Amino acid sequence: MTDRHLFIFGPGYTAGYIGRRAVREGWRVSASYRDSAKVPALESAGFSPVAFEMDELANALPTVTHILTSVAPGTEGDPVLSLLGSHAEQLEALEWLGYLSSTNVYGDHGGNWVEESTPTSPNLERGIRRVAAEDAWQAFADGKGAPLHIFRLAGIYGPGRNAVRTLLDGRAKRIFKEGQLFSRIHVADIEEAVWRAMTSGIASCVFNLADDAPAPPQDIIEKAAVRLGLPVPPLVPLEEADLSPMARSFYEESKRVRNTRVKEELGLTFQYPDFDSALEDLVAFETGETTA
Repeated sequence: MTDRHLFIFGPGYTAGYIGRRAVREGWRVSASYRDSAKVPALESAGFSPVAFEMDELANALPTVTHILTSVAPGTEGDPVLSLLGSHAEQLEALEWLGYLSSTNVYGDHGGNWVEESTPTSPNLERGIRRVAAEDAWQAFADGKGAPLHIFRLAGIYGPGRNAVRTLLDGRAKRIFKEGQLFSRIHVADIEEAVWRAMTSGIASCVFNLADDAPAPPQDIIEKAAVRLGLPVPPLVPLEEADLSPMARSFYEESKRVRNTRVKEELGLTFQYPDFDSALEDLVAFETGETTA
């Protein structure tokens, strides 16, 4: 599959996993950057760095078969679409588009279940922007005659970004809000789901990416602390918590995210169907312990 050329806009934590998977599978992978200090890391991952400007992109676009973007929309819309919009004709070989979105497009459902057919009703500004970006990407994909897969991601965790790490760093808090539930997804399961989608030939659709076990955030911290043999941080009511406006805003929405479609249409079996199943691997990574 040496003719496969994946271009990643926003090759950060999650998209980087997917890009490295494509490299292992023998694909050519290009990745955008705004800060030249990131170039060495992109090169070490096996990516071809491309500056986020049209003059640089022009050389790469004609051979690109797959685009994956994780770039969040801003107040003036999606910056990737703003850049590509007037140069769509250069995507001569395009076969697939993937957009990493967020479950915040569903808004607050009081802890009830949502699925892909649930109408979007965001109550946070960033969720409103996400819905607009999803619609704009669908229009772009329709114009190119290419399928678009939108991945609505729950709270992402994995190596280096998890409750074990925050406890070890002394940053963990057990914030409590009555009835609060969050859905989560391990980055390894995101990688597998996106890889299956981008090689599936399935028509445009939305996939929720969340594991099987939505849970109160304070419970996750407690489980990690017990496993590490560390004191369980005290419960702090949300109204008394010292949180940034961004962190506090996450508690404005509570929902359970259903993942049936990704299992049925992509045949995905979760490596980590819940936090408990990931805990030992997280501890091993963060502490250097070996698992039994």
